[in-house]
Amino acid sequence: MPAGKPAGVPCVQLDEHLRCRLFGRPERPAVCASLQPAEEMCGGDRVQALRWLGTLERATAP
Repeated sequence: MPAGKPAGVPCVQLDEHLRCRLFGRPERPAVCASLQPAEEMCGGDRVQALRWLGTLERATAP
């Protein structure tokens, strides 16, 4: 997504299982590669992780 990903829009590089198609590839954006998992971000399960991502998207929405 050359102009960035709008809040609330899934990344175009996610497959049908919500896995990154570019993981480990040189064309993967630097911002994605620099994102390191942390307890605060990931929580204890997928629901908590998605809640955190939702919070980030709302905080950065135009």
